[in-house]
Amino acid sequence: MTAAVAGAKARSRSRSVVYVALSVVLMAVGAWVTVPFGPIPFTLQTFAVMFALFALAPVEALAAIACYLALGAIGLPLFAGFKGGLAALVGPTGGFLVGFLVAAGVALACGQIARKVAFFNAGESKSFLGTKIAAGDLARSILMGVVFLVVLYLFGWAWLAISAGMSAEAAFAAAVAPFVPIDACKMILAVIVAQAVRSAIR
Repeated sequence: MTAAVAGAKARSRSRSVVYVALSVVLMAVGAWVTVPFGPIPFTLQTFAVMFALFALAPVEALAAIACYLALGAIGLPLFAGFKGGLAALVGPTGGFLVGFLVAAGVALACGQIARKVAFFNAGESKSFLGTKIAAGDLARSILMGVVFLVVLYLFGWAWLAISAGMSAEAAFAAAVAPFVPIDACKMILAVIVAQAVRSAIR
């Protein structure tokens, strides 16, 4: 391995560490922006996680989410309401936190599979709410976002119903139904911001 190649790999690793660290900070700040609403508050945490999915390489995105959860689990106040510790992860609403990693893994896997389909590789640029983005990237990001939210809802919904002893209907009404419209808006915003960031750092 030449010195130039070694130096390039070192710089790439350094950039990845920085991207992961910044994403963890963004997730924490997003969690702190809280609007109380039933058992699950409205936060910008989901936006931050989806931004990582769309803006980072798959390994970086998973690493950022895993680091965020690990740091919160050891007690740092990184979750909504400045909470931290294992109790926040294993409590009734912890399924939505743990679900971030599960849903991200499924969404990223779907994104990788989609890359093999011509429709998700179209290079023609489209204007998406004022942002220029390749048609394939836009379609793939929306697919990943929808898969992410569906898996996250299912995971968190089941966790809440079981751990809190709620009926499936009550858990759905409390923790899923109110969030669908706003999370869809977060997904669109995350796509736009991620594309802008990726274009700026190329």
